[in-house]
Amino acid sequence: MNPLVSVIIPCRNEEKTIHLVLEALFQQIFPLEKMEVVIADGFSTDGTRSAIHVFCETHPALKILLVDNPKRIIPAGLNTAIKASQGDVIIRMDAHSLPKADYVQRCVDALMEGKAENVGGVWNISPQNKSWIARSIAAAAANPLAVGDARYRFTDKAGYVDTVPYGSYKRELFDKVGYFDESLLANEDYEFNTRIRQSGGRIWLDPAIQCTYFARPTLAALAKQYWGYGFWKAQMLKRYPETLRWRQALPPLFVLGLIALAAIGFFWGPAWVVLAVGLGLYLLVQLIPAIRIAQKSGDVSLSIGIVLATIVMHFSWGTSLIMGLFSHPDRK
Repeated sequence: MNPLVSVIIPCRNEEKTIHLVLEALFQQIFPLEKMEVVIADGFSTDGTRSAIHVFCETHPALKILLVDNPKRIIPAGLNTAIKASQGDVIIRMDAHSLPKADYVQRCVDALMEGKAENVGGVWNISPQNKSWIARSIAAAAANPLAVGDARYRFTDKAGYVDTVPYGSYKRELFDKVGYFDESLLANEDYEFNTRIRQSGGRIWLDPAIQCTYFARPTLAALAKQYWGYGFWKAQMLKRYPETLRWRQALPPLFVLGLIALAAIGFFWGPAWVVLAVGLGLYLLVQLIPAIRIAQKSGDVSLSIGIVLATIVMHFSWGTSLIMGLFSHPDRK
């Protein structure tokens, strides 16, 4: 028999996509009578709540509970939704992601089989609109040279991993390892997964478990996203330095190297040459795979946009992580 499942969604000002994720959940092959959706809304100022109410009226077969998230941050929304939920299995989802029709069933099956304490899948990255830069950002977000070895972005092989983007858990796990850390405004999922692994738990990634994730539509929005990722990753690394991976260390080391060469250049001229060569090699290394990715998409012009998006990701992440290591969250 299937257990009762609670899909939890933290959201704020997601008017454009909240109905899409709810429709995707309504279309799940998992029995609707064994599923509820708990949305923790951080007092949205757009039409998010109205869209939720309209969906509830037109889809009464799907139980939807809307609760307030006064702190207006993701980890607090997750915790509020978990505490308001009734399910034996908790599945996290975001308001800008679309799970495939078998997403819930596959997560439940893997958990019931004892595969791991946390089960998740892969992202299929999609642009938010049809603009050139939005499509470029979406392509870059699935490029290993841009995002490192985060397997949930590109793998086709199942296995145990450090983290998954949207987890699924049995309720008793929260009694064992606690809830999401509300002192982190980002990276709360990685921190939670770290506690799972430290407690002896496992995290299972199955590429058959898929959802579509909408990437940021502009370079400015992308820079803001990765700035937050880097800063809050630094806060997490202060607590768990052993969780640092090579893919996370490269951008800040690269940024530090460029700063050092620029500073040395004022006293030793050849440093400027080394800096120029280093930047040239960096751009070349990024451009070659970007061209291949753009060719597969059928639009070679995306290659330049992919490189631009990659630069924004690396420099935003690297710079903010460095700053985060030497600053307190209250003084971000």
